Amino acid sequence: MLRRKAVALAVLAVLVISGFLYLPALYRRVVGLRHMPLSGQEERRAAIEPPISTPTDVPSKAELFWESKSAPGTIIPAEVELKLSADPVERAKQLLAALIAGPADPTERTLPPDATLEEFYLLPEGTAVADFSSELSTHLPSGIQSEEMAVESIAGTLAANIPDLHRLKILIGGQEAETLAGHIDLTGYFLLPPPALAATSVSPPAPSLPH
Repeated sequence: MLRRKAVALAVLAVLVISGFLYLPALYRRVVGLRHMPLSGQEERRAAIEPPISTPTDVPSKAELFWESKSAPGTIIPAEVELKLSADPVERAKQLLAALIAGPADPTERTLPPDATLEEFYLLPEGTAVADFSSELSTHLPSGIQSEEMAVESIAGTLAANIPDLHRLKILIGGQEAETLAGHIDLTGYFLLPPPALAATSVSPPAPSLPH
């Protein structure tokens, strides 16, 4: 009986000593993680969001709308080559992901780099619904011009590359928002031009009446 107690006490003592030896190392590790520098937002997103791919992807020439360097405050189409799906919903997701990723020149960017497309829906009669994360609103540069270019680039990119789209609804965080970032009305729909016109148009999509 006494021998068992002695063994138990010895084991307990070893555990206590091991704990005291391990705690400082554990503390240093936790502190190190807290102070570890964060990588860029785009790198973090790339690590957690792999490129969207589908079995029907084929290399395609796409028109993405970014800000013009020669005429700041307006957007122009840029031809890029992407692997795009034959499915219009997946195709839209791929296009908008590329739009968010941005052009080679960051000064031409129209959407915040940390924004994400949460979901995309294609409703009957050519109605597109794009649901973005809150960063599209909160991290957009202040001013009506920035909001106009954001909406124009989204609408133009979709209209130029996906046939039979007629209007666009933008949601923020799964909910209808009154404005994008204080100016552009999001309670209605944005009318989209036919693809042939969208590929050359730099004018904003016409808003329709709120539903």
